[in-house]
Amino acid sequence: MKIAIASGKGGTGKTTVAVNLARAMGNHVLLLDCDVEEPNAHLFLKGDKVREEIVTIPIPQVDESLCNSCGECSKFCEYHAIVTFGTAPLIFPEMCHGCGGCTRVCPPKAITEVGRRIGVVETLTSEKITLIGGRLDVGVAMAPPLIRAVKEHLHNNLPAILDAPPGTSCPVIATIRDTDMILLVTEPTPFGLNDLALAVDMVRELKIPFGVIINRMGSGDDRVHHYCEKENIPVLLEIPDDRRIAEAYSRGIMMVDALPEYRKLFENLMVKISKFKKKERI
Repeated sequence: MKIAIASGKGGTGKTTVAVNLARAMGNHVLLLDCDVEEPNAHLFLKGDKVREEIVTIPIPQVDESLCNSCGECSKFCEYHAIVTFGTAPLIFPEMCHGCGGCTRVCPPKAITEVGRRIGVVETLTSEKITLIGGRLDVGVAMAPPLIRAVKEHLHNNLPAILDAPPGTSCPVIATIRDTDMILLVTEPTPFGLNDLALAVDMVRELKIPFGVIINRMGSGDDRVHHYCEKENIPVLLEIPDDRRIAEAYSRGIMMVDALPEYRKLFENLMVKISKFKKKERI
């Protein structure tokens, strides 16, 4: 089972939910940190980095001795990563999405591809958790190719938890697409509700089963509950606004380790997820 942890805004507690759920599962699990621009799941896992892989995307290079300046490559590229002005094409690697289309439409076959590094995928093991996280290189604008490289490590025989980037943009879609269920983490505030509604619209477009987790319960109001009730969205977990959780978090310690009484919350969450998925299949 592949469970994505997402939210409409940053700071709601996605990583808190992801790492504690992985720990509470009690068996071997993959934890994928897909927030490749700001990865932080590794801060809560004490273990050894066992592998690091460099990730590249293919970008065009032009053999000017073959190029006839026809401009077909420039016409094809929707992202203006390759342009012509009646001369040999100019290439803007930072804008290239690596689709390979320019190589296919070039009549004299003057365009080939070379790899451009965009980041790394790191693998770390900590007890029964295998953390696979992407780390985007500084200055690289496109996260989805690196997220897809992280997701290539999904294993059919192992459950997986995917910690998504915040928001509702392309990196989030790249993370949650093809997962079995999505947990939307929010907080009981007007900002939390506003961004939860955006995330709900996104997930409904993808037609993936989802539920809501409310973090820092007691710090705001009950508008999120009213919204979920009105929209028929199940609230699967409520995490109290407990100062001890924040203190443990600031030291890089999971709440289920620092405060064992909270382990039962995440164990019950897994039971609810199993029942919810079973209901979805009926």
